[in-house]
Amino acid sequence: MATDRRAEATWNGSLIEGSGRIDSTTSGVLGEQELTWRARTDDGPTRTSPEDLIAAAHASCFAMELSHQLAEAGTPAEELKTSATVTFQPGEGITRIALTVRGRGPDLDETSFRRAAENAKENCPVSKALASVPEITLDIEFDG
Repeated sequence: MATDRRAEATWNGSLIEGSGRIDSTTSGVLGEQELTWRARTDDGPTRTSPEDLIAAAHASCFAMELSHQLAEAGTPAEELKTSATVTFQPGEGITRIALTVRGRGPDLDETSFRRAAENAKENCPVSKALASVPEITLDIEFDG
């Protein structure tokens, strides 16, 4: 069964001087969030950006896909800690995504974990949606 998710946003004014907001999402958990060009191009935790949301989506989707693959192989993870860092270059767009994962589980071995992580990187739905990003890397830590 297909699931539709919806987000609504409003933008006022020009790109550089204007501002906007995420008005709503299907789940309602995100709530209203302010958006500005400055928040998108400056480092700092002042406001969210499309890249924040992409990073959150990619990290969580990757973790879910990896969890599924490990369980299907009969070696479920006890814990997966994931992150995604999205690099936005003005004038070019998203130029890089760096995924990291640290995993542990009683029945996991490092070789199988690495293979499953690489497979999850290629096959999670968000990775597939972001296939046009020039560089997507994966750093793997195995705790055994």
